Amino acid sequence: MLSDALLYINGSLRGASNGATYDNICPWTAKPIGQAADASETDVNEAIQAARDAFDHTDWSSNHAYRLELMKTYARVLRERRPELVEIAVLETGAARGATCRAVVDGGLDGLDDLIECFPQVTYEEDRGIRKHSGAGSHRIVRHEPIGVVGAITPWNVPFYINVGKACAALLAGCTVVLKSAPDTPKIGAFMAEVAHEVGFPPGVFNVISSADPAMAGEMLVADKRVDVISFTGSTAIGKHIMAQGAATLKRVFLELGGKSVNLILEDTPDFAMAVASSMVVFHAGQGCAYPTRLLVPKNRYQEACAILQHAYAALEGRWGKMDDDTHIMGPLISAKQQERVMGYIELGQQEGARLLAGGRTRPDLGNGFFVEPTCFVDVTNDMRIAREEIFGPVLVVIPFDDDEDAIRITNDSDYGLGGMVTSGDVERAQRIAERIQAGCVAVNGGMSILGDLPFGGYKHSGIGREWGHEGIAEFLHTKAIATRVS
Repeated sequence: MLSDALLYINGSLRGASNGATYDNICPWTAKPIGQAADASETDVNEAIQAARDAFDHTDWSSNHAYRLELMKTYARVLRERRPELVEIAVLETGAARGATCRAVVDGGLDGLDDLIECFPQVTYEEDRGIRKHSGAGSHRIVRHEPIGVVGAITPWNVPFYINVGKACAALLAGCTVVLKSAPDTPKIGAFMAEVAHEVGFPPGVFNVISSADPAMAGEMLVADKRVDVISFTGSTAIGKHIMAQGAATLKRVFLELGGKSVNLILEDTPDFAMAVASSMVVFHAGQGCAYPTRLLVPKNRYQEACAILQHAYAALEGRWGKMDDDTHIMGPLISAKQQERVMGYIELGQQEGARLLAGGRTRPDLGNGFFVEPTCFVDVTNDMRIAREEIFGPVLVVIPFDDDEDAIRITNDSDYGLGGMVTSGDVERAQRIAERIQAGCVAVNGGMSILGDLPFGGYKHSGIGREWGHEGIAEFLHTKAIATRVS
């Protein structure tokens, strides 16, 4: 069991004002593992006002050195309490223990260290010198100032990692934050609040709310004129809604949305079998927005690739789905709703004419949780819905291509453009292809294109703005030009 997930408002860890709670459901068992405070509209309003007051009436936005030192302490204590973070992530998100050493937990810890290292690269003031115009000289200064109150709306898949990418970047920038956790994963945000309270965050600077209602708190943050910025990670459909609603108050909106990323393996790849086998969608049950879920292989090696995948998927049996096995990187899906969604796409793929090579079933033999087998479709064309829509589950689709131009065409024939991979024995060839892929981060021959010191975000329907790196901190700054007459 986990301790209760409390709200954190104006420096106080507490329950909802009306005493309401809801069950925090474990994806492994489909049973409650604790209670979460169910915030009311009154609680959300208080959190927004606390953030507004802390930004307007304290030196948080201007005391850069203080912020940096406090965030260093915060990062240190979070890392010291990593074992607690791991337990929360396993029980609350359904992460397998082997996945916690990557994006689920350690990606967030390492990412916060990266943001702190990037902080000195953020420029708050530039001297642009003196320029004469219309017979007079002006001394020009360009300032980059924190925007204000940030509403951070985060999803359930890797909540710690994404909470850090939004909230900690905004705090380093000098903004104040209201973090709205996803209903399915309230404890991660509450834990971050507990550590913030422990290390002495000023009241109102960082506020955390949870609610059983998936929309209420987010709608309030988007509509409220006291909130200056919305940073959202989630579905493209909800992102479009937020963008439309935020227009009424002309909010700055950052959106990190869906993906249907490509893993493009060329025919000259030295270890073709390993590259193909490694393309299986297994890590964290495929619940990652930048996960490459479209595998493109050359037609002249297509049957070979299918045989490799059939063998690789068969070898997975017994190597996933156990909560206490440190070697497993795949557990259940987050909820019954998500399980139903994924199974609906698996049924759709068969109706569309794709061939189910592996998986495709729920696995009640593994427990009462929300398990779906690692699944692979072959004989897929890029016009099928399973090739175009984000499934957000352990489902790989395999598409053959003729040549480099055909591979690039198929890759870019997508509404999404978040991530991608290219593998080849010819590095220059792979890099040329990577440059033509319409996506925000592309890995060549296994390079790491998603790390805390690099900007992350998408093209097209995959989003607006960037997170991580010094660019992710700078997203939360206004730019102001000041010119003073000197002659």
